[in-house]
Amino acid sequence: MRTWTLRGTTTSYVVGVPSHGQWAQLVAWGPHEGLAPVEIVGTEHFVPRADVEPLEYAVRGVRYTAPVDLVVSDPRGADEFRPVFVDAREDDGLELEFGDTIRLILHYRMVGDVLERWVTVQNDGTDELTLHRHDSAGFVVPGGNTVKYLWGEWNSEFQQASVTMPRGRFTIGSAQGITGHSYSPFLATDGDVAYGVQLAWSGSWEMSADVDTTGLLRIQAGRVSSSRGIVLAPGETWESPKAVGACSAEGADGLARAFHEYERAASRGRRTPRVLYNSWFATEFDIRAEHQLELARRAASIGVETFVVDDGWFVGRSDDTGGLGDWDVDPVKFPDGLDGFITRLGEVGLDFGLWIEPESVSPKAQLAQEHPEWILRTDRLEPVLVRNQLLLDLSRDEVREFIWDTLDRLLSTYDIKYLKWDANRPRLDSGDQRRDLDGRVVTNLYAILDRLRERHPSVYVEGCAGGGARVDLGMASRVDTLWPSDNTAPLDRLRIQEGFRTGFAPHLMSSWVTDAVGTHDGRERSLDFRFHVAMAGVLGIGADLSRWNDEQLKTATRHIEQYKGFRELIADSKVYGLAAGVQYVGAARSVVFLWETGVGNVRGTLPTRPRRVPLAGLDPAKNYRVGSETCSGSYLLQVGVAFDGPADSQCLIVEALD
Repeated sequence: MRTWTLRGTTTSYVVGVPSHGQWAQLVAWGPHEGLAPVEIVGTEHFVPRADVEPLEYAVRGVRYTAPVDLVVSDPRGADEFRPVFVDAREDDGLELEFGDTIRLILHYRMVGDVLERWVTVQNDGTDELTLHRHDSAGFVVPGGNTVKYLWGEWNSEFQQASVTMPRGRFTIGSAQGITGHSYSPFLATDGDVAYGVQLAWSGSWEMSADVDTTGLLRIQAGRVSSSRGIVLAPGETWESPKAVGACSAEGADGLARAFHEYERAASRGRRTPRVLYNSWFATEFDIRAEHQLELARRAASIGVETFVVDDGWFVGRSDDTGGLGDWDVDPVKFPDGLDGFITRLGEVGLDFGLWIEPESVSPKAQLAQEHPEWILRTDRLEPVLVRNQLLLDLSRDEVREFIWDTLDRLLSTYDIKYLKWDANRPRLDSGDQRRDLDGRVVTNLYAILDRLRERHPSVYVEGCAGGGARVDLGMASRVDTLWPSDNTAPLDRLRIQEGFRTGFAPHLMSSWVTDAVGTHDGRERSLDFRFHVAMAGVLGIGADLSRWNDEQLKTATRHIEQYKGFRELIADSKVYGLAAGVQYVGAARSVVFLWETGVGNVRGTLPTRPRRVPLAGLDPAKNYRVGSETCSGSYLLQVGVAFDGPADSQCLIVEALD
């Protein structure tokens, strides 16, 4: 067997092609020292050998009874192809080429400890071919049969769960044309060495974990096409989105850190977020310039740096039944114009941010009357109405250009420093099934975001989709931050953020302090608790500040000032989960958040012994200052810090002295 090794920071991935050249297979994947080999011994019965081997990419025609990654048919209905190994190219990664009527190229690229994988399929024949299944990759996982995943619903995203499979198949995905609230494109295993796979796609997708009869776990990841498949004319090439896999000898926390580093490398490098105030929870659609300025003055007084006007700033938008698509400033709500409003914001020291939902249109909007052909619909059927709105058919290039022109006009006309891009409904209509609707829509979405980055590089972009319905690696590389959930209640949000951090870095986690009551857990927590939860990501304020008293404003000022002192560390550090909180570890400083999530002795009315929480990621040989105390690293790692008294949360700064 000919083999190739892709070497990461701490892990290696070894792939090989047997001498017969019929497929590529995993040889080993794991830490540099102690690579876990994957090999099958013995004789197969009633199935071809490919059905029991650890295949990197399985084609129907090479593999039959076990799950496959690629199914292609010709005009006669034949769906079996047997491309054989042609060549390998090593440059910025590895390419393994297999040829037949279809030319299949397996692409590999190691970034840190994360392996990017994707495929290109070319039609080298003389007839049209149709791709029916077209995964990005199949990742063979050397050990473990317990699979962790993230599930949820609106207001309850990123809940953690697991399934143990002695044998069989487990599948998650989205058929909504968007990443979705229900599941995240993320599967992982736990253990001393943890493995995980994510998919960089913001449309319909599917991920499956399969434990075969030999006990081998394999994870497939790919986008989902229409029932008609994707047609490839002779000479045409199709490229899949990237699937990424990672492993860590430091367990689930280490796996999360590997993904965090990968996401930082893919970002724009702008991870010093400005503290924002968003007016939605205070005003909803009742936007009046003077009232917004009153909130802005209060926000500026506590240290906020950016003021974001949310939904309702444009004509025809007094509720959620109108206005989408007609992106002109409402002169009644802003009598001095948006320029005048922005100027007055600047006078109190605030940058300006704006909410927009550019992919949607209200049925009674002027845009819907002028361009009914732009509305996504299926022939002979009325388009599906969700949340009193319809979707523009972003698979059309003229719609892509309309959205781009709208954004470019707003950002060029007004001094907008922050853009909140929302998407409040799934894509349910099938549209024209002769086209690759999902592929065209997502490709055009990415093209707009890439163009936005190039043309307006100073604008900070937040991705939102009715909460966390479009959180994936495809979006994470194109926006500056993501909105995990519309649920901002403290105990609910803490659980959401813990799940979010398993796959996504803190610089992507937009989090606000509001007055919201819990959807699932409504137990009261202090304003300190709410701030400490939000400060663990990208801090924002969404409460009605006109209702806050002087003591609350004073508390907010203190926390915002503290956050500004370590926000770069939050964005760039290594993250460790603790028994009662989370720790962000930098080169010489660490930030620790501790939360009391049970009933506890929060009033301090009963005698108790101090609870101690061991820390992580420190140098045991160094000394550290924690508040007024000096402790050795080994003490903090083994004994920990005290978490006691009536406070329901704490924020501690740990500084190295040596």
